[in-house]
Amino acid sequence: MAETRKASRFIVPVAVAGVAAATIGLVPALAASGDPDLPEITAQQLIEKIAASDTQTLSGTFKISTDLGLPALDGLASGLGGLDAGDGGPSSADPSEKLTELVSGSHTLRIAADGPERQRLTLLDGSDEYSLIHNGDDVWAYDSKSNEAFHEKGASGGAPEKEQKLPGTPKELADEVLKAAGDTTSITVDGTAKVAGRDAYQLVIKPKQSGSTVESVKIAVDAANGTPLKFTLSSVEGGKPVVDAGFTKVDFGKPAASEFTFTAPKGAKVTEGAAEKGEEAPGDLPEGFEEGIPGLGDVFGGAGLVPGSDSGSGEGPTVIGEGWTTIAKLDTGAPAPKTDEAPKEIQGFLDSFGDKVTGKFGSGTVFKTKLVNALLTDDGKVYVGAVTKDALVDAANSGK
Repeated sequence: MAETRKASRFIVPVAVAGVAAATIGLVPALAASGDPDLPEITAQQLIEKIAASDTQTLSGTFKISTDLGLPALDGLASGLGGLDAGDGGPSSADPSEKLTELVSGSHTLRIAADGPERQRLTLLDGSDEYSLIHNGDDVWAYDSKSNEAFHEKGASGGAPEKEQKLPGTPKELADEVLKAAGDTTSITVDGTAKVAGRDAYQLVIKPKQSGSTVESVKIAVDAANGTPLKFTLSSVEGGKPVVDAGFTKVDFGKPAASEFTFTAPKGAKVTEGAAEKGEEAPGDLPEGFEEGIPGLGDVFGGAGLVPGSDSGSGEGPTVIGEGWTTIAKLDTGAPAPKTDEAPKEIQGFLDSFGDKVTGKFGSGTVFKTKLVNALLTDDGKVYVGAVTKDALVDAANSGK
């Protein structure tokens, strides 16, 4: 128990990895090569084409590949004292648990959609499959490996209290990025591409500001119907994209109704969701957590993992800067834990993606990924954003 209590003090810095992952969002990847000859189009016209797109039905296969530049997580769970393990833990079919797998590595998925009331996503893992089905008031999830199912239905036949949304499509992610376009953003059309056998324009979005970790966002847009087919987020660090996501096969016809029906197999363990049991929905954020990281939430859809009113001073985070270089500052009101007091598994993890820094503010540690970085000062202040290490140190030095 002592080791577990000691480990719990280090959950905040470890959660930086979760912030980065959630900020990205979960979307479809990869495209076929080719440069179709299409009529010229301006960035404004292409944005209008995306906005006018009203694709309601589709089915296909997509791949998602993510590389946050994080160290391996082997041994971390045991270092945290087996939190959430054992009896009473979440079902392996719970979407809030299973879909976190998409924030690392490469995955192949099948998707089907028929308007806002019916969607199905299947994660393929060798011979095993994990399916998430939304059909009207019902949300089902099934993990073939464990033979476990998760079900949530709205109270009194209504929609689920806390809707279990499927991972966003390239269009949803594109919409979030385009919302943030302004004086801090450059948007251009950079040629054409062939994605899933369809002709597409390439929309390129780049920060004009220095200090952002984002090098560019590229969106391949279907030339015929304006549906985004591919989304690529690249970091200023270079290497593999942080997110490379897009369809390899796509059909805009109406899927069969059978795609959205589900009956739990015989012998499957079925876990009912919060709406059925009158409890807090799995994966809900604790009270006092905001909807997203200031700035980053506007650009990437929101992580919802930055503490708000639950700070040492009783106030929410302070927002520093604007646009792509927005930083959220939080005063925890307590000195940061010393990493040399952490269990060895956690200490190794923190040391592998944390850099010691000093400045006018004093000293602290920058926990870094390819997208989101966070500075945790020794006196308990936290600075977090999709900005470089130097930008975080400058913000701390400014005393804002």
